[in-house]
Amino acid sequence: MAKTNVYDMSGKVVGEIELNDAVFGIEPNTAVMHEAVKNYLANQRQGTQSTLTRAEVRGGGRKPWRQKGTGRARQGSTRAPQWIHGGIALGPKPRDYGYHMNKKSRQLAIKSALSAKAAAGNIMVIENLDLSEVKTKNFVKFLSDVGATGKSLVVTPEVRRNVVLSARNIPGVRTTISSIISVYDILRADKFIVDKAAVAKIEEVYA
Repeated sequence: MAKTNVYDMSGKVVGEIELNDAVFGIEPNTAVMHEAVKNYLANQRQGTQSTLTRAEVRGGGRKPWRQKGTGRARQGSTRAPQWIHGGIALGPKPRDYGYHMNKKSRQLAIKSALSAKAAAGNIMVIENLDLSEVKTKNFVKFLSDVGATGKSLVVTPEVRRNVVLSARNIPGVRTTISSIISVYDILRADKFIVDKAAVAKIEEVYA
């Protein structure tokens, strides 16, 4: 098992933790990670786009000119797709873009993403990731102390209100809990900052 340092909220090393190789030490499967990210983004889509067909556009009930004798092409309605202000042919309608990804593939993708982060040295384990009060300035100082300068994913074992509220206005910082981490969030972040107790929960689920 690989070992990594455990830090306190001031960025000082206070110990070590062994990371389970079954979760943090596998060979990353890029194809499955790619599929998981596509699945996540597809499931986030609203799918509320909607265009009007010729039947739904107001007007166009009268034939614009008689069928024969004018020399012009025959037309049945000014709301046909070839007309300005006409309906849209085969346009998008509301639909659900989401699709199911099987559990084994989802779990493999999570483990691959975590292993890639661990191999790059971008996982930071914090002894007790919490704040005594809601203060964005304090959380910014914490990120600075632990060397998290880019995008960061902050993971706690359960919702910690002070952490969530303190971090929500900081650009590039996202907070989540260990039970709902996503491949997209892990790969998007430069640093994976995780509470020590959350590591145990992640290993319990994915090992």
